[in-house]
Amino acid sequence: MAILNFGSLCIDNVYRVPHFVRPGETLPSTDYQVFAGGKGFNQSLAIARAGTPVVHAGAYGAGGEWLVDMLRADNVDVAHLHRAGVPTGHAVIQVAEDGGNAIVLFPGANRAITREHIDSTLAGFGAGDILLLQNEISHPGYLIEQGAARGLRIVMNPAPMDTVVKALPLHLLHMLVVNEVEAEDLTGRQYVDEMVQVLGERYPDTISVVTLGAGGAVWLSPAECFHVPAHKVDVVDTTGAGDTFTGYLLASLEQGMAPEAAMRRATAAAALCVSRAGAADSVPRAGEVTVASHAR
Repeated sequence: MAILNFGSLCIDNVYRVPHFVRPGETLPSTDYQVFAGGKGFNQSLAIARAGTPVVHAGAYGAGGEWLVDMLRADNVDVAHLHRAGVPTGHAVIQVAEDGGNAIVLFPGANRAITREHIDSTLAGFGAGDILLLQNEISHPGYLIEQGAARGLRIVMNPAPMDTVVKALPLHLLHMLVVNEVEAEDLTGRQYVDEMVQVLGERYPDTISVVTLGAGGAVWLSPAECFHVPAHKVDVVDTTGAGDTFTGYLLASLEQGMAPEAAMRRATAAAALCVSRAGAADSVPRAGEVTVASHAR
């Protein structure tokens, strides 16, 4: 089965700061670096580095060619990446001393994807293939509907969370991956057990995965519900951790791993990610994650 990730590409401008900028404050940065990023980009890289083939579809603009080259270098299929006439998506990311981050995102070419591009790409995929989505590109609802009509198994990480997400046909998803804040926004509940209960009631045929940062992650499917703990590491930068988790989880499941084993491998990969700076640059390779899993 094939994995098609119709996702974003982004240039991350990362500023290290003592704390997040307050309204009206001018705050000197102690460091500045440029990284490859975008939730779609990061997840494709994680899938590929976990050892599973992936096709990345999307759009980039002027100055974004190096992102395409980086995907290609990790054996990601980029045949369905189009160049748009608008700037490449980019982000301004503040990373505080505790490793937390605050992000301002400019969508750019990621919002220039057309329905014609979607139709021509989906024509090459069929029943049983996986369509991976986030909420950083145009026409997410159309992608879900068209993917479902073709019999694709649709996996969505609906981030960034906004009003658009709540109007999407999420009941058509094979798997929903959300963090704790996104789960709270979707369900209106503040406690994890209540969030999980509401997700199960609202999407009974969908696998729901809730990531909890240092609290690990929860898996809920029609067959089982369980929690896996996080790995304890020194946090450097949390940017890209959720994307690493999502990519490794999906890749591991497609490699035939049982859900609990796949979840444990994904949490190990995410732990390695947060111990490094950057988003895509911090995504670990399969050999590192195997060692980390055994050393837990």
